[in-house]
Amino acid sequence: MNYTFLRCIRPTKYWSLIRNSSTNSCNTRPVRKGLVLGAYTGCEPHEITLTKTAEKFDKEVNGKLKSLVQGMGLEDGKARVLNLVHPDYYAVAVAGIGPQGVGYNRAENIMANKENIRMAAGAGAMALQDAWVTDIEVEPMDDAEAAAEGATLGLWRYQEHKSQLLKKNEAVANLYEAGVLGQTDKEEWIRGEAKAEAQNIARYLSVTPANIMTPTMFAQYCLETLCPCGVQVEVRDRYWIKEKCMNAFWAVAKGSCEPPLLVELHYKGGGDSNIVMTGKGCTYDSGGLCLHKCKELRYQHGDKAGAAAIVGVFKALCDFKLPINVTAIIPLYENMPGGGAVKPGDVVKAMNGKTIRIERPDHDGRVALADALSYAACFNPKITINVATLSRSMKTTMGTSASGVFSTSEELWKELYCAGADTGDRVWRFPFWEHAENKVIGFDDVD
Repeated sequence: MNYTFLRCIRPTKYWSLIRNSSTNSCNTRPVRKGLVLGAYTGCEPHEITLTKTAEKFDKEVNGKLKSLVQGMGLEDGKARVLNLVHPDYYAVAVAGIGPQGVGYNRAENIMANKENIRMAAGAGAMALQDAWVTDIEVEPMDDAEAAAEGATLGLWRYQEHKSQLLKKNEAVANLYEAGVLGQTDKEEWIRGEAKAEAQNIARYLSVTPANIMTPTMFAQYCLETLCPCGVQVEVRDRYWIKEKCMNAFWAVAKGSCEPPLLVELHYKGGGDSNIVMTGKGCTYDSGGLCLHKCKELRYQHGDKAGAAAIVGVFKALCDFKLPINVTAIIPLYENMPGGGAVKPGDVVKAMNGKTIRIERPDHDGRVALADALSYAACFNPKITINVATLSRSMKTTMGTSASGVFSTSEELWKELYCAGADTGDRVWRFPFWEHAENKVIGFDDVD
């Protein structure tokens, strides 16, 4: 049997046109500098305490900054844009950081000081971007990492397919050098910026339309983005998938004319750790023969968010040069109602030899991941992490406040819980009880 292993694909002309917007000298916009400063707020809108950097700037402009902000008032997580404050800046945004001296909020499970700074920096940067400022400087706000992350996340816009004249302003955030208190601030800024850029990669992959971000194009993006960073990227084709007896994965993918792929990512940072990640990469989920409602179909290109998050993780691993070894298994496919589509009641044998009866083709993710997780076990990992958008039930339960977590490890769960508090991406644990396991085993005709 001949296999196709894609390791270095040249960008197609179509892909280059999509990713590189054409430039026109007639459409160039003037470079405008802006500055984001922070201010702590009190119980009343006019109770404002400027940060040390903002106070220093206020002295340079003879107290104009504080008097203007106090006169207008300031809310937490909001920003006021002021013009003609300083000759070097087209506009200055003062953002509300919230009360001074806050820390870990146990009731909310969040580091309130970091989250407040992220919100303030993001609000200030977005306000200046909306004012057509192109070069934005952001003060550290007592935590340069949080400020960099908030500003970089806030400035991200997806407008790949808008014509040049109709595009909104796109700005770049940099550290305000005059507000730097030491080398630590610069290092923290670089770290926060890298975290945000990794998240923006995941956002880009998630929101790109399905006709553009097909399984092949997703694999292409992995090669272009991660190979230069030192990640080993291997792309397996459908012949390899069938030879490995990944019948569950193949069953949910064969209804589409877009061929499925399995992407392997290998980051080798050294050490004894061996972590394997799997992520659902359904580039479009129509529901198969159990077609989703029409109003829901326009959002189904987002069903690749799990795979997108893993690509972002690997970019961050490279940026931080972490001394660990991580492997990722990403099944890429479309779930479509074609002539070869899996039918309700079909029985397939997964890679591990167990049979599965597929009762609902719209629940494709858990079927495809059964083979991905079976293949992940071949690497003998110490930790296996699966990331996926599997059902609407989790969103119905949690809303957008937190992500649901199922874990068999108490130690790993505690690490995730603390990480969620630190980053603002909170998680909540759901049970792995036998009660749930007994719902999917013990059938007379299948495993």
